[in-house]
Amino acid sequence: MTDKAAASGSSGMTLLFKPNERILCFHGPLLYEAKVVKTELRDGTDPDAPDPGPHYFVHYKGWKQTWDEWVDESRALKFNDENLARQKALKQAALQASKKKTIVVASKHTPTTPTQQRVDSESELQKSRKRARESSVEKVREEDLASLVTAQAFMSSAKAPDVKMPIPNALKTQLIDDWERVTKDRLLVPLPRTPTVAHLLEQYKEYRRASKDRRRPGRRDDEVVDEIIEGLKMYFDKALGNVLLYRFERYQYQQIRERFPDKVPSDVYGAEHLLRLFVQLPNLIAHTNMDDDAVQLLRENLGEILKYMHRFMKTLFAEEYDSASPAYVAIAKAS
Repeated sequence: MTDKAAASGSSGMTLLFKPNERILCFHGPLLYEAKVVKTELRDGTDPDAPDPGPHYFVHYKGWKQTWDEWVDESRALKFNDENLARQKALKQAALQASKKKTIVVASKHTPTTPTQQRVDSESELQKSRKRARESSVEKVREEDLASLVTAQAFMSSAKAPDVKMPIPNALKTQLIDDWERVTKDRLLVPLPRTPTVAHLLEQYKEYRRASKDRRRPGRRDDEVVDEIIEGLKMYFDKALGNVLLYRFERYQYQQIRERFPDKVPSDVYGAEHLLRLFVQLPNLIAHTNMDDDAVQLLRENLGEILKYMHRFMKTLFAEEYDSASPAYVAIAKAS
């Protein structure tokens, strides 16, 4: 429904915000300043936008337009002193959580001389700074995956193609729930997954070819889709161990490699980790030599895969995660 239709109030729903209004918007666990570009009142009948209610297309201040997105009303707040204080409090809480990882526990043994005490203090300071840098890098990587934002994407070259990945809101919620389960609740995605990434993508190809409403039917189009899916699996297999795992999952990854030495990650992991790859893809694509037409074609086909994952969420994503044993938690914390 357009802004005009929304203003008429024909559906009985009202909009709290209007175009060009400055607001605060949740992106993951934090609040960011944003501007409302346009509004919609959705009735839930559109398969591409199934969530009913007021929605706002927002632009985040200081962010590239690549990250403009539709958000529902639960993620938007009025720009006022009360909510600005809330924004500040959330930011401080996130910083405190990060700093807890870098606290240096004082030694129980008192140095025998002032000289030894000074040397030990300088050594601890250097170690503390090193741990702070390492903790900050890890924290940024985890929080950016949760909020669907990567620092590298913001800093990509101006000459690089601008790629916006159309991730449906329900899948964004899945990403955040996934992040909270692993990093906060200390749960693990059950592995091997059913379906695996490889099986999921094969199911998508069958679903697509059986569909009667394909926009570009034909043998050549099928070949393009096959190439994109093979490339997506290759990206997944190479990216999983490097950028798609949270720290708590790394020991599980080691265990999986020992249990299935002859299998690649796409034959073990599933939709949860594939969805994390889609967050990283804009940055990966931006650093290729693809021309604008190729990027647009790739974006459209990846968007169709996301729609498929959205439509079949209940069968593709795990409803329950596994609890980690005390032994696993101890090893994961030490690693």
